[in-house]
Amino acid sequence: MKKKICVVVTARPSYSRIKSALVAIKNHPNLELQLVVAGSALLGRYGNAVDVIQADGFEITEKVFMVLEGENPTAMAKTTGIGVMELSNVFYNLKPDAVVTIADRFETIATSIATAYQNIPLIHIQGGEVTGNIDEKVRHANTKLADLHLVASDDARERVVKMGENEDMVINTGCPSMDLVKEIMDNPTLDYDPIEKYGGVGEDFDWKSGYIVVLQHPVTTEFDKAREDAFKTLEAVEQLGIPTFWFWPNVDAGSDGTSGAIRSFRETVKPKNIRFFKNMEPHDFLRLLKNSNCLIGNSSAGIRECAFLGVPVVNIGSRQNRRQRGENVLDVNYDVEEIKEAISKQATIKEYPSNPIYGDGLSGERIAEVLATTDLHFHKTITY
Repeated sequence: MKKKICVVVTARPSYSRIKSALVAIKNHPNLELQLVVAGSALLGRYGNAVDVIQADGFEITEKVFMVLEGENPTAMAKTTGIGVMELSNVFYNLKPDAVVTIADRFETIATSIATAYQNIPLIHIQGGEVTGNIDEKVRHANTKLADLHLVASDDARERVVKMGENEDMVINTGCPSMDLVKEIMDNPTLDYDPIEKYGGVGEDFDWKSGYIVVLQHPVTTEFDKAREDAFKTLEAVEQLGIPTFWFWPNVDAGSDGTSGAIRSFRETVKPKNIRFFKNMEPHDFLRLLKNSNCLIGNSSAGIRECAFLGVPVVNIGSRQNRRQRGENVLDVNYDVEEIKEAISKQATIKEYPSNPIYGDGLSGERIAEVLATTDLHFHKTITY
């Protein structure tokens, strides 16, 4: 009998982080994929990731609408509570043999709680990493609720084992998103026009002679500064005049501040070198990154995917604090002149050597095979 593996995708970055594993699970003769799409992955204002998932040929087993408006810490806490209630019903009805939760977004803890309290084996992808904010707390809480840990690096594996987890149940599979990166590395040509294909909002400009990409999210522990932080990056990028593709933030506390800054700046300054986008298909986004001069902001894509791609990164602020990174990352504070100087430096370099910190591009198949061959237990023995 096939093992029923229920994977919960709650946001657009979670999908790219698990896509290759979804394909491998779907195609494995001993596994049955149950795909639950929830949270901001269902919302148009955050890019309708659900449309991309369906376009990629995945059948969605259940949809869970759970995001409460507010975009502040209280809304995040309440959204998590709604998620626990709704996902509990989903798991009760689907009766999976195991549930997969991904990384560290606040919605993922709802998946873990709803799974653990129903005595269903929980599998955590990308445990053991550190960032220095609320996401790190969520990630480590997921680790302690999980029964099987599929981590993305040796450093992460060592940390999970030190947290008291059975080392036989902590396996470095690498990050599935690196599988997509490897595909792009094998065929890096930007074979589409981003503006023609995705539209976006803003001025038309000639991007073919060089461009940068911005992906900046609020820091949940500094959410009251999100608007101010976004304005500083906007000012720096506008003053440099480099053609820029800027992407909308995740649904986190403070995202209304980041979004509000974008709208205000777009309407009052009317920058001629910035075009704003909500979302792109994972492969298209990675090709856009690979062919860019630099990624600016505070996304984990700069730390993870860009290390493998060799793309220069200007990482701003504390959101990725303490996360293991490659030499392609230049860290700066929220200071307009400091950001400008860093962008000018990194955009000139254009490319760093590829660094497989978070995987070698073969993670999806490894994950499916581990799920198929591991005796999944709900109760784990804690070792010290």
